Amino acid sequence: MIEKTGIPSKAQVKAEFPTPEELSRPKAVIECYKEIPCNPCETSCPFDAITVGEDINARPQIDFDACTGCGICVYSCPGLAIMVARLKNGEAEMKVPYEFTPLPEKGEIVNVVDRRGDVITEGRVLNVSKSAKQDRTALVHFAVDEKYLYDAISIEVSYGS
Repeated sequence: MIEKTGIPSKAQVKAEFPTPEELSRPKAVIECYKEIPCNPCETSCPFDAITVGEDINARPQIDFDACTGCGICVYSCPGLAIMVARLKNGEAEMKVPYEFTPLPEKGEIVNVVDRRGDVITEGRVLNVSKSAKQDRTALVHFAVDEKYLYDAISIEVSYGS
């Protein structure tokens, strides 16, 4: 499906996720579906959980046992192709890269979008982090019902009033 539409199928998405048991703790999810010359995820991971290897065009591989879900790879990825996911108390918590203004605020109810950009549900912003180290890429941490784990990818941009 990705070859025709640029959007991965649900099976392709699920193949990149750790098991639900592993998601009891935060884990990075890398959605690089093509071989491209890139490795900031590998070089930025302080836990050596991500491997690209000698061929810089290889798709990154993640060791979910070593991954702590810290999120450094999320804001280090120039393709915005990584998020952190966790399952907790019936919700899917996600940390996603966000490069728009205005930034959402903690506690705000936001529209959550799928990989087509369509609104699929509402979510609750748990936190927003932005620091000089993140180089203009904020991390938005939001929660949705766990049934949206494989569908939710980001939040809708809000242009204020």
